[in-house]
Amino acid sequence: MDKELVIIGTVQSEIKDIESAPKMETEAGAVRARIVMDPAYAEAMDGLEPGDRLELFTWFHKSDRTVLKVHPRGIKDRPLRGVFATRSPARPNPIGLHRVTLVAIEEPLTLVVEPLEAIDGTPIIDIKPKPREK
Repeated sequence: MDKELVIIGTVQSEIKDIESAPKMETEAGAVRARIVMDPAYAEAMDGLEPGDRLELFTWFHKSDRTVLKVHPRGIKDRPLRGVFATRSPARPNPIGLHRVTLVAIEEPLTLVVEPLEAIDGTPIIDIKPKPREK
């Protein structure tokens, strides 16, 4: 079985480093960002519409993969917790989950979303739509 993780797009954001990134999309500092899709996945975007709620899966390429415990929210006064009990980007396989709204689709192959707390250059590995209201 020769399967590998594929990067389908890349985040363009004004958030430039891990230290200044909010911990969740609901916090102040999460921004409107662009997802520039790899042209190989253009057909996969069919059916997306502005207003859709999406879940973005990212590869936290700058995360420390050796960390197993962190101080929640980086606050040293808090006791260490296992990374699986936190939203820290530091973890053995640093996959991020982000809940966003699709604001616009720009050509060529760019999704404008908000609010997104991922840093500039973060690879996108999958996009899942939330079910639409009936």
